Amino acid sequence: MEKSNITAVQSLERALKILEVLGKNPNGLGVTELAREVDLPKSTVYRLLSTLAKWGYVEQEKENEKYKLGLKIIELSSNILNNLELREVARQYLEELMEFANEVVHLCVLRDGEIVYIDKVESHNTIQMYSQIGKRAPVHCTAVGKAILAFLPQEEAISILKTKGLPRKTPNTITSLEEMLKHLEEIRRLGYAIDNVEHEEGIRCVAAPIFDYTGQVVASVSISGPEYRVTWEKVPGLAVKVKEITKKISQRLGYSG
Repeated sequence: MEKSNITAVQSLERALKILEVLGKNPNGLGVTELAREVDLPKSTVYRLLSTLAKWGYVEQEKENEKYKLGLKIIELSSNILNNLELREVARQYLEELMEFANEVVHLCVLRDGEIVYIDKVESHNTIQMYSQIGKRAPVHCTAVGKAILAFLPQEEAISILKTKGLPRKTPNTITSLEEMLKHLEEIRRLGYAIDNVEHEEGIRCVAAPIFDYTGQVVASVSISGPEYRVTWEKVPGLAVKVKEITKKISQRLGYSG
């Protein structure tokens, strides 16, 4: 390993050690105390603290100049807890949906303008579609993405579409912003979204949004499968069931709409 890489890894390890120690000392520690705890020179600890403070991972109290964990740590922890809570609440309903449709079911959230798959229930079918928890996908050509996008504030939805673009994935992909905005109006009216072979050749999906106690859209659930099984004739019935499931999950999250 090159010297610069070794130094970078060493700095990261030291910074993580500092965070761990601060996590065990909620009232905070001064630089001298912290240097003693992590067995490092004060100058090194100060330099690492300055970088961590710049990114919001630690903060210094003005009164006593002690360092404590910052809001960024709380934000990251909150995101993890929210996703874990959502998965826990949703799991039984995802399984119910899979038993109804006998197709793969996904639970997704929006992160940085993209869809992230955070849970999945496989179907009993021998021929299954490939998908992976943690995988990211575009919003404009996935049912799960459009189901969330349609219920965001319009300015936010437009910003995402302009930033990420509407690249063509299949001949059916909507690539016009004007057409997409009209499409999102229709999704809001119906309460569900369809990926009509727009993201992946041969795959059709039906999805609906999940709302939290504040009425904000926080996730979506989809049924996905080969278009020869998820036929147009089946879509209305699948849509009714997906909406029923996402309504139950939303209610469990405190949504009353």
